[in-house]
Amino acid sequence: MLVVGLGNPGGRYARTRHNAGFMVIDRLAQRWGASVERKQFKALVDRARVGTADVVLCKPQTFMNLSGDAVASLRGYYKVDPEEVLVVHDDVDLDLGDVRLKKGGGHGGHNGLRDLQKKLGTNGFGRVRFGVSRPPTGWDTADYVLARFSDDEARQLEDSIDRAADAVEAALAEGLQGAMQRVNTRPASSGESNSNPSGGSPAATSRS
Repeated sequence: MLVVGLGNPGGRYARTRHNAGFMVIDRLAQRWGASVERKQFKALVDRARVGTADVVLCKPQTFMNLSGDAVASLRGYYKVDPEEVLVVHDDVDLDLGDVRLKKGGGHGGHNGLRDLQKKLGTNGFGRVRFGVSRPPTGWDTADYVLARFSDDEARQLEDSIDRAADAVEAALAEGLQGAMQRVNTRPASSGESNSNPSGGSPAATSRS
């Protein structure tokens, strides 16, 4: 299994909404005793044994709109079928704290997903949708996802990261379809207490 967290490299983008995928990968690495610091194919990676599964954790370093470059190369190197790729990404169509598993579907204006579909040649990979909520009225979506979480949101953030990490572990243990039935029926928790050598763009949504 190749578990990919989408985000942008560098301190400027750390803890922004768009880097939710990176945060979840870091949480999984912490749980599994891994360290996602080895450079390979334009990504930071590490391997972990989780139960009977051999898992590669990946944080692409190409900036969001070229995420597929690293993922396609790693998929080929580790001989992982596209259906064994699981992508964790921010989703403005879900409230903060809401986590959903999904297989396939469109990119919904998310340019990281758009590039993955292009470079992998399929949309059949699994996804962990990490809710970051819609931008307030008057905010451009790209500016919103590249901004850090508000103080109120930050109080929910750690629980949201844990929920998403739990969803990844459920998919590994039960398979994506089985995990979807359990994870997606949980009530939403809304209301609960650099340089760019690749030429990529940090903003991954074309919606306004």
